Amino acid sequence: MNTSPLPMLPPPARPGDPLGAIDTPALLLELDAFERNLARMQAAAAAAGVALRPHAKAHKCPAIALAQLQRGAVGICCQKVSEALPFVRAGVRDIHISNEIGGAAKAALLAQLALHARMSVCVDHVQQIEALASATRAAASRLDVLVEIDVGQHRCGVDDAPAVLRLLDALGPHAQLRFAGLQAYQGSIQHLRGHGERRAAAALAAERAGAVVAALAAAGQRCEVVTGGGTGSVEFDLASGVYTEVQPGSYVFMDGDYGRNEVAGALRFEHSLFLASTVMSVGNGERCVLDAGLKSLATDSGLPGVWGQPQLHYVSANDEHGIVQCGVDGGAVARPALGSQLLLVPGHCDPTLNLHEQLVAVRAGRVEALWEIAARGLSR
Repeated sequence: MNTSPLPMLPPPARPGDPLGAIDTPALLLELDAFERNLARMQAAAAAAGVALRPHAKAHKCPAIALAQLQRGAVGICCQKVSEALPFVRAGVRDIHISNEIGGAAKAALLAQLALHARMSVCVDHVQQIEALASATRAAASRLDVLVEIDVGQHRCGVDDAPAVLRLLDALGPHAQLRFAGLQAYQGSIQHLRGHGERRAAAALAAERAGAVVAALAAAGQRCEVVTGGGTGSVEFDLASGVYTEVQPGSYVFMDGDYGRNEVAGALRFEHSLFLASTVMSVGNGERCVLDAGLKSLATDSGLPGVWGQPQLHYVSANDEHGIVQCGVDGGAVARPALGSQLLLVPGHCDPTLNLHEQLVAVRAGRVEALWEIAARGLSR
């Protein structure tokens, strides 16, 4: 029996490698486009006088969060308490849990994290406040609390200003819980395809949020923060006069779904996220088979596109295989060669990132760095 040690799985690439040397499937981040996206969003927020708090659920990568903070972001959002752990560990010191939490274990973890970073969280029920109060009392920590209002998503959030005021009454006895403002997020707006359609829907959401802010002011309650919005609505949220802070996430990557939105004006973002895949079979000449299927990319928002090759159509995803139909180009079947590399644009970046351990950061056709997707799988 061979007694030599088993080999370790090597990294998908090393700095300096050309694109063709990357072991696939591998998620690539094209750094020039990525950095232009960061700069464009930060400049738009600064011009509007609105704080930028990017959503880290899109990338789950501390290196990206730190790049956003270095350019002027005030902090980040996470959607789950556990998701915040690697960001705090990496030095991020202002994190908003843009969600409600249920259960004592999550409240206890959040209260512990609040000893190491400024943490905030959403509530829409008195029981959540009581759980947070108990956990922060035990940990001797403090939390900022934002009341979520329903501005059209019909998911979480209370309906109106009287409901917000009832929750503020419940916060009153707990000095360690500070009312920091409102969250007003309308997720379904983000994926309305027409520019005018998104603008009208975003205006309605902002109007609903503004009405609650005005009613609270009339009751003597100031809202320091009104946070919400996303990549699909951010240009309208910035101009609304209601939001003091916006939470776009996918703009750093621009997946296939966001790429299908109609865009007008200057606030355009570029595709920077790609899945490198290899042709592992050439089939019968009318198709080729890639090594990237359901375990490498999410298909909830549609199948991926083949970057830069419109004659190729990714038509089916199996667990470990992707079927690409080869079109006709000049009368001949345009079939990629066995072993060649294709770049795919994932349909939905968030769950795709959750399937990978690392991002291969590339510039000018060569690997520059490998970034850990440290928050992958942290959904508690």
